[in-house]
Amino acid sequence: MQTGIAGLDRIAQVKLPVSHLARSVSWYCQLLDLRLWTEFAEDGVVRGAGLIDPAGRFNIALRERDFCAGRPDLSGFDILAFVPASRSVLDDMVARCARLGVAHHGIQHTPAGPRLDIPDPDGTVLRFYHFTESTDEFVGVESRDGEIVGTYRTPRLT
Repeated sequence: MQTGIAGLDRIAQVKLPVSHLARSVSWYCQLLDLRLWTEFAEDGVVRGAGLIDPAGRFNIALRERDFCAGRPDLSGFDILAFVPASRSVLDDMVARCARLGVAHHGIQHTPAGPRLDIPDPDGTVLRFYHFTESTDEFVGVESRDGEIVGTYRTPRLT
């Protein structure tokens, strides 16, 4: 595996603020087949938890929002995106959501390929992309009123 100039090979964790820790731990464990890996107790009360996937490839940390700096609210924001191994994983996730009674936004088609958005109990969006286009070259995505209207190939940031 080739690593970047800094020698990094993966992200250790993503930490999300939640309003109800036990509910969110259960939700993430059920949806993503994670297991409770660690807890963080402060003054005798559990305020955070770390969840890890069975193969140890990633973990998601959860922290009670009331004990986060600034009490961040990420409702509607896709702070976390996964890359499934195949397009069929998106269909499997839709079926899993149906079994668990978890709302989702359906499989959408984007310039990079199909994606599935699943909001957690606090509204923070988990995004699942199955890239069908090369990631070797730049692509800009143009949207209007929340709808994708096209792509462009020259970066606009200068």
